Amino acid sequence: MFKPRTLAVAVTCLALVLGPVAAVADPGNGKGQGSAKGNAQGGQGHGNQGHKDKGADADDSGHGPSIDRGGILGVLGGYRDYWSPGPSLPPGIQKKLARGKPLPPGIAKKLDGRLLGRLPHYDGYEWQQAGTDLILVAIASGLIYEVLEGAFD
Repeated sequence: MFKPRTLAVAVTCLALVLGPVAAVADPGNGKGQGSAKGNAQGGQGHGNQGHKDKGADADDSGHGPSIDRGGILGVLGGYRDYWSPGPSLPPGIQKKLARGKPLPPGIAKKLDGRLLGRLPHYDGYEWQQAGTDLILVAIASGLIYEVLEGAFD
């Protein structure tokens, strides 16, 4: 008669002891130490698929990818045949190209697919050219995430 009760108490004590250990374990997204918040890509941790640029992974703040400006400008310099410099934008439109603002319609153009294959890829974002600037735009919202001024000079 005491055996089922003893077994139930032992299982309950074991669950109470091991429960906090499971909470501190790796939540499956590589963060470990109980960091259950994940990251901007739903816990996948792949802000730059197919590339190994050091600064290309999403940052921990959940606000988007971390951009390696030097690496991107190096790619543009190495593949000059894949793009042509556009005309400079008028000053009024140039001021509207700012981080966090919506992309003004009709001023940006798509990049050559060969160049896009060389640039870092960030899920949910798209590289475009506006005049002599390279911009990273959030696809869903159309907001500008990053502006690399004079990248196509």
